[in-house]
Amino acid sequence: MLNDKRIRIITGHYGSGKTEFAVNYSSKLAKEGKDVVLADLDVVNPYFRSREKTEELSKEGVKVIGSSIKGKGSDVPAVSAEINAPLQNEEVEAILDVGGDPVGARALGRYVNYLKDGKYDMFFVLNANRPETQTVEKAIYYIREIERISRAKVTGLINNTHLLKSTTVEDVLEGQKLAEEVSKETGIPVKYVSALENIAKQLPEDIEGEVFPIKLYMRDEWMS
Repeated sequence: MLNDKRIRIITGHYGSGKTEFAVNYSSKLAKEGKDVVLADLDVVNPYFRSREKTEELSKEGVKVIGSSIKGKGSDVPAVSAEINAPLQNEEVEAILDVGGDPVGARALGRYVNYLKDGKYDMFFVLNANRPETQTVEKAIYYIREIERISRAKVTGLINNTHLLKSTTVEDVLEGQKLAEEVSKETGIPVKYVSALENIAKQLPEDIEGEVFPIKLYMRDEWMS
């Protein structure tokens, strides 16, 4: 069971895999019988956006809210006003997939009135293989900048260290070291350890954070 706050915000550095996590998280919630809305707030990156999986997620019971400009080919940075509804409706589990980096987090600022202390979780997705977040200092810089611009606080870390389909257990464990060091410096707990299903099965039982097996929604079979 995913016992996080009703409103979950997924953020992180560009290319960290935050959208993949957000989509998998939404799918798992729906499978638990929850009424789930995934809001795509990524107005920065034109690729690998959760709104691209609207049809597939709809079949799994997840409602996806994306751009107010309809059409897959549209890159207009327009966020639908529909996003206000799941933020207000206490009966709905809301997941906000926020654009990467502090620039992407700016879109979250308009919803700050809904983000009351203790009423939301904001998870920072950390991939130790991304150059911009591969040290404790760099990762903390990104966390603080995202907090400053979004005016919301990161409440949990997600170790999502990967090399796509080439990921090994050792890759995840190296990323775990970084996540735990960042946690020690900031006081932000490691909430999840995200890994492909075959890798997740091999992780130590006593690893800090909950192991979260995922599948690749956002990459077609021909992609590495």
